[in-house]
Amino acid sequence: MLRDDPLKVAVCQLPDGLLPHHSAWRHFARRVEAERPAILLLNEMPFGPWLPSEEAFKDELAAASLAAHEAALQAIGILPSAVIGSRPVRGDRKLANEAFLLVGGVYTPVHHKQYFPQETGFFEDTWFSSTRPGFDVTEHGGIRIGVLLCTELMFTEWARHYRRQGAHLIVVPRASGASMRHWHASARMAAIVSGCYVLSSNRVSLAGGAAPHFGGKGFIYSPTGNLLGMTSTERPLLNVSIDLALVADAQRKYPCYVREIDMPHLPDNRGSRREAAIPSSEDTP
Repeated sequence: MLRDDPLKVAVCQLPDGLLPHHSAWRHFARRVEAERPAILLLNEMPFGPWLPSEEAFKDELAAASLAAHEAALQAIGILPSAVIGSRPVRGDRKLANEAFLLVGGVYTPVHHKQYFPQETGFFEDTWFSSTRPGFDVTEHGGIRIGVLLCTELMFTEWARHYRRQGAHLIVVPRASGASMRHWHASARMAAIVSGCYVLSSNRVSLAGGAAPHFGGKGFIYSPTGNLLGMTSTERPLLNVSIDLALVADAQRKYPCYVREIDMPHLPDNRGSRREAAIPSSEDTP
């Protein structure tokens, strides 16, 4: 479906430890109200402390994070945008990191994170597992959206997978450090192989805050892999008008049109998840 009117989408950087009653959230909400993007992407699990900084699973910390994100849904729900974000939810033995779409107070679960790093500051394999397999697009207002949660951006086969489902946008809520080398490389390639716009939002640490230190710099890439902009301290909300005709054009061209090959001898993704999912410490999400 192509639109004649410009579609505004927005990414952001939100401070570490944010809660909906904080002044930082109120200031952010006023920015969103003023700019009114059609689709707003929040960063990965934006509210309260970053759970995976703890090496051991602690029930009381898990409960506090669940409560903080549940309470925040009301504040998110009154924003004048369709909002995509992620939050912890109860799983079988651990938590699940659930991407969601919230529109007019209606909550739709979209995706569970499948790939988990396990190192200092990011002990995600300790805290999380998926209870919702797969990478499936969701739709809002005729816009088809695929979610890659943070580390999942590194595996560009899923960006191509979303293109085969007719995606227009790939959104990447993340919680990553200051180094952007891997993130820009992965986002650019995800855009090129999918012909989609790639959007990412991130946490940002305040000066002197406890480790891990989050680097902010939310970004938007075009369907041809061009960087359209990044957030900053001065501009924590970045609004860009996108053109779905550019998506359609990119998806007709190289390399998007190249047909898939059948490789049944390769192990499936689940069989190799743990070994493949741990990036270098320089770029850990």
